[in-house]
Amino acid sequence: METPPGPRSIDDVLDETRGRLHRLEPAEAAARVAAGALLVDTRPVAQREADGEVPGALVVERNVLEWRLDPASHARLPEATDHDVEVIVLCNEGYASSLAADSLRALGLHRATDVVGGYQAWAAAGLPTTRDAER
Repeated sequence: METPPGPRSIDDVLDETRGRLHRLEPAEAAARVAAGALLVDTRPVAQREADGEVPGALVVERNVLEWRLDPASHARLPEATDHDVEVIVLCNEGYASSLAADSLRALGLHRATDVVGGYQAWAAAGLPTTRDAER
């Protein structure tokens, strides 16, 4: 068993993680979703209620993400068809989503990535949200 590295900051871990991802700006993520990619919103219910949701996004809370998207899991969702599915993870500001996308890549979901700036950047870019529908 490999010995874990010495203490590192979360910033170090995040930088290392992001080095393995091709992260998407909100407009690029929206274009990929329009072309068939799966947008997965991992934000907690309180954030979704406060800020709105992205129409068509699959909501999967972070604590069950790997089990729901692993094609080999007995708890997988129907959208988890195979390891080639393009998964774009969305969190509130684009931090936790990077860690989540990297975790999915470790399961073999080699096309997993996330949105730079998360939901807040998505909404600021004027992309569709349920918050817009309420206005």
